[in-house]
Amino acid sequence: MMEKVPMTVGGFAKLEAELKERQQVERPRIIAAISEARSHGDLSENAEYHSAKEQQSLNEGRIAELESLIARAEVIDVTKLSGDTVKFGATVKLVNEDTEEERVWQIVGDSEADAKAGRISISSPLARALIGKAAGTVVEVNTPKGAQSYEVLEIRWG
Repeated sequence: MMEKVPMTVGGFAKLEAELKERQQVERPRIIAAISEARSHGDLSENAEYHSAKEQQSLNEGRIAELESLIARAEVIDVTKLSGDTVKFGATVKLVNEDTEEERVWQIVGDSEADAKAGRISISSPLARALIGKAAGTVVEVNTPKGAQSYEVLEIRWG
């Protein structure tokens, strides 16, 4: 049985868009580049040909990866979620107890994680520590900088 991969509606749409782009735009562009390079003769010393073949291999690999992710996706509409404890899809406001720095994180699927955009993976140490916790709870997380304590200030949905 295939392991389901949780993701938000937005994350799923992004994967579908990338797959469509790679299949309908990149694939034909690479095939044309291979065809063009072939017309230049000797393939053994043809850098354009080898480059295009490598691009093709990488693109096809990513297409297979995207198809697998999409097939295993468990799409969760975070606008329909609620509750008093942190779970997948929640947006959590935290304060670092040592630095007093406040951060807001949304807990998303692995393929959607983007720390710069405030999205952390469900499998990250911080998200794992937060799951099941309520506002007012303090969690301790082992980070590359050592143990950090965070207080859950707020849990939002949607």
